[in-house]
Amino acid sequence: MNEKISRFLETRQPSTPCLVVDIDIVRDNYNALRASLPQADIYYAVKANPAPQILEALVSLGAHFDAASFAEIEFCLEAGAKASALSYGNTIKKQTDIARAHEAGVALFTFDSAAELEKLAAAAPGARVICRILMENDDAQWPLSRKFGCDPAMAKDLLIAAKNKGLKPYGVSFHVGSQQINPRQWIAAIAKTASLFADTARSGVDLEAINLGGGFPASYRDQVPEVAAYGDIIATALTESFGNAPPRVIVEPGRGLCGDAGVIQSEVVLISRKSADDETRWIYLDAGKFGGLPETTEERIQYRIRTPHDGSATGPVIIAGPTCEELDILYDKAGYELPLALKIGDKIEFLSAGAYTATYASVGFNGYPPLDEYYI
Repeated sequence: MNEKISRFLETRQPSTPCLVVDIDIVRDNYNALRASLPQADIYYAVKANPAPQILEALVSLGAHFDAASFAEIEFCLEAGAKASALSYGNTIKKQTDIARAHEAGVALFTFDSAAELEKLAAAAPGARVICRILMENDDAQWPLSRKFGCDPAMAKDLLIAAKNKGLKPYGVSFHVGSQQINPRQWIAAIAKTASLFADTARSGVDLEAINLGGGFPASYRDQVPEVAAYGDIIATALTESFGNAPPRVIVEPGRGLCGDAGVIQSEVVLISRKSADDETRWIYLDAGKFGGLPETTEERIQYRIRTPHDGSATGPVIIAGPTCEELDILYDKAGYELPLALKIGDKIEFLSAGAYTATYASVGFNGYPPLDEYYI
């Protein structure tokens, strides 16, 4: 947690649970990624955190935006983005929303099925389309390997069909998984995409863009490579697969831009044990899975936790949220230990919590409101 957020929490003492995001860190992360991948157009994945303050800051830096819904398209336009800088990247769209986006000026859409292609042809004639392919997600802490994408052979047929239906087959996209801690995962993905480019070219369809997806990580419990390492490996892979004339490159960071910019502050509501001789304490907080921390599901995303007693003796804990729901257990198997001095009423912080937290928060489960949000 940086000094700016720490000072805000100390001076303002907001009610918990709350999310505090430092917009300067978002700007710094965007500039670092742009420096590491100068050949790429950066499309911020709005779903990670659609706060107007973040969108406006990125508009001022010249960012593009990847929207998952027509509402997110509206968020971007309201923040000052041009429709030409937007991509409707969700492969699951209502035809009415496709039409609304197209009427608003959005001209780039992603699909992965014949049925979605039919909707695009009907509702967005002449639009540029990108076909998403299935990709392995090894080493990703939040895999995205099943719901989106199709087999490359199917993608070839779909891109040819897109041309025949009056659309512009523009490129291929993939995703190597969110919080991808191994930058080498892009090597095979880029090579597979290059083969698809060659296959479609032999069929008379010349593609122009490769969308490398997101996956750039935030700093949780595990060490992650610097963003420059991702840039170096991706640049080398592009040259090896496409030679000296690579296609237009698109990346879609979300977590990598705003994850490290945010902190969730929570209050300890209860500390208990399940038996008299149980060494493991249950720590119940006023923030849980339904209040901004759903990525603790299966303990995949493991946040760093800060307490007022750090540096003192610790003991094993199970960390849970406040709701009357058994699923609302954050960490049981991940081996967390917290200070023995921790007491009810203490404030603790989840670090690097700027992405996929407030935007995920339930509205009203058990009557608990979503996170309060502060952008500084």
